[in-house]
Amino acid sequence: MKLVLLILAASVGLAGCAAIQRSQVRDIEQLLAAAGFKMQLADTAEQQQQLAAMPAYRLLNRTKGDGVEYTYADPTSCKCVYVGGSKEYAEYQRVTTEQQIAQERRWAAEDAVNWGLWGPRYWR
Repeated sequence: MKLVLLILAASVGLAGCAAIQRSQVRDIEQLLAAAGFKMQLADTAEQQQQLAAMPAYRLLNRTKGDGVEYTYADPTSCKCVYVGGSKEYAEYQRVTTEQQIAQERRWAAEDAVNWGLWGPRYWR
């Protein structure tokens, strides 16, 4: 019985982790699209093989001609690659930083509200 409960708890924990990862991937892909990265679907068998060979869920760069090309592979959800250049990457960095600042402001506002609930009167 204990083994069954342990297995059940582990599977629930892993499912939760997978859901968080999917959410993070979706957020990153939305930011990439907002920054101007182009989504390229892996439609052919050759493209699907290339996609499978790429590191998944990592923003990578490589020299291409006189510039740099950035790629982000998603082999499970969209079966696609997001592709952009230096301009799109700089915009991605900007929107990512904006999002982090906004999140920190939300946390600070929540902390202020929570401190108000547990403020100086609580400690008397």
